[in-house]
Amino acid sequence: MTVIKLKSGGLWIHAPIAPTKECIELVKELGAPVECIVLPTFAYEHKIFVGPFSRKFPQAQVWVAPRQWSWPLNLPLEFFGIFGSKTIKDDDFSTPWANEIEQKVLSSPEVGIGPYVEVAFYHKPSRTLLVTDAVIFVPRQPPSCISNESLLSSAKNGLAVRILSKGKEVSDEPVIDNKMNRQKGWERMVLQILFLGPSNLLEPNASFAQMSQKLIVSPIVKTLVFSKVPEKVKDWIDGIARDWAFKRIIPAHFCAPINASRSDFVAAFAFLDDLLDDRYVTRPSLSLLFASLMGKAASFFPPDDMKTLSSLDDFLVSVGAVKKTVSGRKR
Repeated sequence: MTVIKLKSGGLWIHAPIAPTKECIELVKELGAPVECIVLPTFAYEHKIFVGPFSRKFPQAQVWVAPRQWSWPLNLPLEFFGIFGSKTIKDDDFSTPWANEIEQKVLSSPEVGIGPYVEVAFYHKPSRTLLVTDAVIFVPRQPPSCISNESLLSSAKNGLAVRILSKGKEVSDEPVIDNKMNRQKGWERMVLQILFLGPSNLLEPNASFAQMSQKLIVSPIVKTLVFSKVPEKVKDWIDGIARDWAFKRIIPAHFCAPINASRSDFVAAFAFLDDLLDDRYVTRPSLSLLFASLMGKAASFFPPDDMKTLSSLDDFLVSVGAVKKTVSGRKR
């Protein structure tokens, strides 16, 4: 969740989290009324908290990304406790925050059971880009919000580690609480989150090094969503890079804020170039061309780690839950 204090004196809440006692106290410590609560995506893990959060601040306006849907039942927003919401529109300059915050909507064709929808925002005074799932930055060290107990639990050589050990001997020794084991637990956590079934949890260092300390598109989002609608995604990121001179990015997951430029953002999506046909060949500036070339190297994910996701993608396509592609892929 991100909170912006508007020039009006009110607060603008992006992607609210669970309204726990601690969370509400932190918001109230800012000493300003909550004016707007924003749901920037259709995704359940973000949508589920909007209703409970808005009830803590009944005077606030609730704004939601367009084309909301849910699965397995396509339930109305009222079912999630979201009442009287307004829909966010692309480049709408009539919103209460229009003088300070702009937005661009990615609204794709259906990639399977539903469309992918995400709204990016640009806070002009601080030159900050806010996204939900578009990009992430995995820090090298585990964040302080994760307990040592959780890290050490992940460092234990359980069933998943044994299955993915590639026949190597797996130690049964108890895990000692030290920096090395906490780091191993963090690396295993990240690889399981990003790849679902990474190739080797016994020795995660090499794969983790390729995924951390850089701006990337999550392998899951890249494989199951963005590769299906490359034209829509490219139009979206090109518009963001063209119109907004941001110097930092706040995603809704992993590390934030991230010091990153438009070139860094474009580089994270360099994989789209291989999915698009000649109609999308442009004459970019030298800086963006360099970013694209660097991005292709940065967005190269370990092939062995991608096998589970690729198999999942093939299965979902075979049962009709996900489309092979919607548009833009080379023949």
